[in-house]
Amino acid sequence: MIDEIGWNNLLLFVYILLNYYIYAKIIYMVIEQCPNCSSNRYVKSGIINDRQRYKCKDCSYFFTVNKLGKSIDNYYVNKALQLYLEGLTYREIERILGISHVSVLNWVKKYNIKRPQNTNYHPTYKILNHEELSKYFSQKSNLSGAGTLVTELGDKFMLIKWERFKD
Repeated sequence: MIDEIGWNNLLLFVYILLNYYIYAKIIYMVIEQCPNCSSNRYVKSGIINDRQRYKCKDCSYFFTVNKLGKSIDNYYVNKALQLYLEGLTYREIERILGISHVSVLNWVKKYNIKRPQNTNYHPTYKILNHEELSKYFSQKSNLSGAGTLVTELGDKFMLIKWERFKD
């Protein structure tokens, strides 16, 4: 069994490890038409703030290439939302996946995710490799008394277990 200090060190290790797997790219919008009149007849018209400026030949509207910003792989968006639904807090998700808790909050708002309001259960989670996971499930005591979910997390597995609060 991992003590609390060892568990925190393990979470820190997983956080650092997953930061190497998460990649973000800056993507620029491809100009196909004028944003004002939807015409595809435009010409270059200088550079403003290090961005190419265009002028529409039909409506004389000036526009630039819009920077869309960073994009995080959809795999991690799905994992973050799944962990949120499992009852983990934004900060716990941040520590596990290495993604800002503000990003997770924005995704929850964007996709209108609602967490069930049942407070009789408390999720606990463990990060295990495949050998530890097989040992965990080989013990009969771990197979009853609570709901369990196993999800892939990089090259490891996250085991989430719900237990009732003791009255």
